[in-house]
Amino acid sequence: MGQCGITSSKTVLVFLNLIFWAAAGILCYIGAYVFITYDDYDHFFEDVYTLIPAVIIIAVGTLLFIIGLIGCCATIRESSCGLATFAAILLLVFVTECVVVVLGYIYRAKVEDEVNHSIQKVYNEYNGTNTDAPSRAIDYVQRQLHCCGIHNYSDWRNTRWFKESKNNSVPVSCCLPSISNCSGTLTRPADLYQEGCEALVVKKLKEIMMYVIWAALTFASIQMLGMLCACVVLCRRSHDPAYELLVTTNSYA
Repeated sequence: MGQCGITSSKTVLVFLNLIFWAAAGILCYIGAYVFITYDDYDHFFEDVYTLIPAVIIIAVGTLLFIIGLIGCCATIRESSCGLATFAAILLLVFVTECVVVVLGYIYRAKVEDEVNHSIQKVYNEYNGTNTDAPSRAIDYVQRQLHCCGIHNYSDWRNTRWFKESKNNSVPVSCCLPSISNCSGTLTRPADLYQEGCEALVVKKLKEIMMYVIWAALTFASIQMLGMLCACVVLCRRSHDPAYELLVTTNSYA
């Protein structure tokens, strides 16, 4: 009966190691996705520490690949030292992912304040040229999120670019894609996106942070199961003489 329990735990442990390898790839992908997406919106927040959860996620993903390798070798070789190391590293990663969840919630709450603080400045720096980074950022966001201005298209009236251009129009990135020959003129407001960008940028960045939080929670749960199985195998091995004899016999064979 004891041998059956150990075999079941070992089977689950090997399966979990394969999941860890898959998880490593998924976590690295999520971390890279957060970096790339935040790079598109980096002009709308100034706190670089917002990316800390993404950095930790990538580091955890890399570590999970190593953990999976250690776990497979330890399980196949029946190594008590290897399994103990495996369980200890899993505990460390589990704690790290709990930290990621906490940081994710903290920075998710700060996103709105960061965007509110920065967005007016970015719009005031707009000059309508592709060589200007703030201008590219605003045009990208307005096209991607289907928005115009901070709260609505009328916010453009207060920008330096609008006052200097004196053509009573907003950037063409505010134009609805279904409207041909749209020039962004305010005499035809129906041709423009009606929703402002501030709320949509905040929503987008909060969604991205939630991806990090849910990924960390999901894989933390899997790692807890991995720690449990490793501990079961270690405990059964140390307290079951029949299993120890079987391992020794197999080793000599």
